[in-house]
Amino acid sequence: MPLLPGGAPLHIASGIREFAIASPDVEAVVDGDRRLTYRELDDRSSRLGQALLARGLARGDFVAVVLGNRLEYPEVAAGLAKAGLVSVPVNPRYTAAEARHVLTTARVRAVVADGALVHLYAEHVGNLFDIVLEMDTTPTGEPYEDALVAADPADPRAPVGDTDPFTCCFTGGTTGLPKGALLSHRTRALIFMGGALEWGMGPGRRTIAVAPMYHGAGFAFAYLACATGGSVAMLRKWDPKAFLDLVASHRPHSVFLVPAHLQMLRALGEDTLQDADTEGLETIYCNAAPLPQPLKLWAMDSLPEVGFHEIYGSTETGVVSNCRPADMRRKERCVGPPWFWNEAKLLSPETGEPVPPGQPGELFVRSPMLFSGYLDDPAATEAATDADGYVTVGDIAIQDEEGFLYIVDRAKDMVITGGVNVFPREVEEVLLTHPGVIEAAVIGLPDEQWGERVTAVVVPRDPSVTTEDLETFARQTLAGFKVPREWRFVDALPRNAAGKVLKRKLRS
Repeated sequence: MPLLPGGAPLHIASGIREFAIASPDVEAVVDGDRRLTYRELDDRSSRLGQALLARGLARGDFVAVVLGNRLEYPEVAAGLAKAGLVSVPVNPRYTAAEARHVLTTARVRAVVADGALVHLYAEHVGNLFDIVLEMDTTPTGEPYEDALVAADPADPRAPVGDTDPFTCCFTGGTTGLPKGALLSHRTRALIFMGGALEWGMGPGRRTIAVAPMYHGAGFAFAYLACATGGSVAMLRKWDPKAFLDLVASHRPHSVFLVPAHLQMLRALGEDTLQDADTEGLETIYCNAAPLPQPLKLWAMDSLPEVGFHEIYGSTETGVVSNCRPADMRRKERCVGPPWFWNEAKLLSPETGEPVPPGQPGELFVRSPMLFSGYLDDPAATEAATDADGYVTVGDIAIQDEEGFLYIVDRAKDMVITGGVNVFPREVEEVLLTHPGVIEAAVIGLPDEQWGERVTAVVVPRDPSVTTEDLETFARQTLAGFKVPREWRFVDALPRNAAGKVLKRKLRS
């Protein structure tokens, strides 16, 4: 029997095209009083793609997207994909210098932006690019809505393969300048399919875009609704009270949160989630930073009817593992077994040899959700990839006898004091069990005697707590060499858009 051709490639706009036919009048996107049905989302995204092609862009060109969470974000992502263009998300919280690095490194040919964020791209208009479509105000370019109205409504249907990039997502840069990770249609289409199955999305199901969509996880878990026939409501800016109001009005079935969101909800009061109107909420899944055990138990105890998942992944690897509700209590600080399509191995950072169960090693993963490499940086791509196609982002993990993974720390964050390795997360988890501590981050600072000294940066809950209190508390659980030698008290820890603590800023 002759082999059949491979068929249509996976594409991030396929779901929008499908549901524009299957359920054209169903609300796909909600943003305050504004609504988009699938028919409108399909039409507007096609018009955007055509508008940019008509202005001289060609398949494969890079387009900066300078937007917060708002109604237009899904249509912009789909429109660029339909035209074969590559989106370059820009964090609205960047400084002009940080944005310059992204825009120039990606050599963007056009910008789609909220005009209020003009300070991030104004210096490049007429130099790096000429095409600017702006929303709300138009300080440097054309009105976005006018461009859509005048555009050809036909779907561009640019020829795009599974492995062609749909976005160049710059990593958070927690340890240095951000690098542009190229992500293909296949990588995210598979996450959409697996995510719908795992976290309860699909036709008739609702979620909220809580995490910023310019971040890889925030985009994937919000756009997943549009890719699978569901509905996503936009939370324009994180505010714990506004979030709870939106939960009560939109009635999401599934919500993605980062641990910092849960931390701020808890700061409103121990009974905040228990007293909230969460009717219909079935699933909460957390990612982007470690979920401290005390915070996890508080959330699960507050919402016993909700299934909690802790997942692990990165921009480069996609979703790697998922700890499901049945295992969340019996597996402390666990991120679950490898998720759909993933293979994992742990290698000794010193020897490169596999480590046995229960021993820490650098985590390498392989799946069809891996990135395609760093933009114009073959050396960094090679450093992150081994000969068998496994990718590492430098995280240290342990795998137990059952195959479940535990993220111990980042290799670059490990403190070496007196020649002994100290994993900051272990120390942080102990400090977070102290009733007078809200948050804690542990770093290594230069020390003439020990090489590095273990240093704890603490956000206190109780202003009367002292370093002596914390040191005495830590010594009850930790070996002496792991107990911080220096303590700093701060009002808040510096974080990036994903909620990860910026330890390089703490060190500086």
